[in-house]
Amino acid sequence: MQAAELFERKIKPPEVARRLRVSPKSAYQWHRLWREGGGKALASRGPSGSRCRLSPRCLEKPAAYLDERRPRMAGWRTRCGPRRGLPR
Repeated sequence: MQAAELFERKIKPPEVARRLRVSPKSAYQWHRLWREGGGKALASRGPSGSRCRLSPRCLEKPAAYLDERRPRMAGWRTRCGPRRGLPR
């Protein structure tokens, strides 16, 4: 909602982009939405993209591979890469 407040103070989109560290293109899109629908038009609509189509059962398999024991069993330390002396 910072962008809406800046637009209300008549700050131009390039300056809004600089202050909020976004691209000028995004600031101009926000400005257009703000002009058409006010601050509510800039409210988040949640995550974009399609929903996950995998079943809960299918999601369990990758979770098992990401289990912390498995990388250790393969010779990897959990945070800093391979153990010394083992091939990469």
